[in-house]
Amino acid sequence: MESVIPTWQLSFLFGVFTWIVVSSMFNVTQKIRSSVQPWVSHRVISGIPIILQIQKYQHGFWDAFFSGLSCVVSVPFYTGFLPLLFWSGHGKLARQMTLLMAFCDYSGNCIKDVVSAPRPKSPPIRILTATKDEKENALEYGLPSSHTLNTICLSGYLLHYVFSCHESIDASYQVATFTFACLFVGLIGLGRIYLGMHSLIDILGGLILGLMILAFWLQVHEYVDNFVILGKNVTPFWIALSFLLLFAYPTPEHPTPSFEFHTAFTGVALGIVTGVQQTYYQFHHENVPRVFTPDLGITTFAGRILIGIPTILLVKFCSKALAKWILPITASALGIPVRSSGYVTALTGSSAVKRSNEVKQSGGYLQKMFFGRQESFDVDTGIRLLQYAGLAWSVVDLVPSLFSQLNL
Repeated sequence: MESVIPTWQLSFLFGVFTWIVVSSMFNVTQKIRSSVQPWVSHRVISGIPIILQIQKYQHGFWDAFFSGLSCVVSVPFYTGFLPLLFWSGHGKLARQMTLLMAFCDYSGNCIKDVVSAPRPKSPPIRILTATKDEKENALEYGLPSSHTLNTICLSGYLLHYVFSCHESIDASYQVATFTFACLFVGLIGLGRIYLGMHSLIDILGGLILGLMILAFWLQVHEYVDNFVILGKNVTPFWIALSFLLLFAYPTPEHPTPSFEFHTAFTGVALGIVTGVQQTYYQFHHENVPRVFTPDLGITTFAGRILIGIPTILLVKFCSKALAKWILPITASALGIPVRSSGYVTALTGSSAVKRSNEVKQSGGYLQKMFFGRQESFDVDTGIRLLQYAGLAWSVVDLVPSLFSQLNL
């Protein structure tokens, strides 16, 4: 009789759990950091003359150009762009780029917080943070450059997808698009140095890691996609994996926003996978209408955007409000001490810490098993995960259902 839960899924989840336990017992993060961080920090300091040389060409035009370019390849931009890709009929490309983005975000941020290498110091370096997103990025550690990493992976996969779908494309066109992609990646790397956000070692780290991830993803992307749309036990497996990944993350030398970004995109991946797995044959199969075709004109697509964007923002707000209400109650029922960094006012401040300590003293088996080494668990992490999971689910399930009802 065939097992309800495939053996490979149990083995994979057990492997992740084992890594969490072993790495914590043997303090793997600290050991790696103590050996790698001094070398990287030295390279950051020795790379300052290169940054100063590039910043000699400081000009208002280059400030605006490289700041704008950084925004185009930032995580918020991709978060806004990917829903449009789903609604345009390119479902396979959209879900692959979403999962690849989540993988890049997890890998890059893990390395950032393991190494905990500094960014270029200001002064003497001029650091230009023109947007709120850039100000948050500046609070992260430097190696590797996430912008370089994400640009290589996503532009590389996009080229692969286009060339695979249109095998008759002229060779000269392929060479031209590949050259443009390389130029684009080069400009991103140069821009990060010009803006003072990264040193040369950070860019090289992002370049090497990006090429490695892209090469790996091109080997497994079809298996991942087939599992998401046709696999067994997909939703429970991905929920368990997302939960474990919240713990399979290194503790940085000092707090940074990197873990928050990881949590958000883990939630996005969870929402996309659960939504697509449930509605693939209704809204995401390969024969759905695509934009710029007679079946999906530009006017209809614009209508989808006008309906879809406010809907997913509303779902994001409601998901957050619901999670802020449910998670503290659930944690209290399970005897898990929780605190809040800012989402739940009642769980912030000294009174919340006191209540958490009281709960800890009377906590049960779950608390001892999972939280024996910390005073309380930040409930904002769970809220953020559910908030972005709800947003992503609405992109691929709720909103396409509205399109179907409205004949869009």
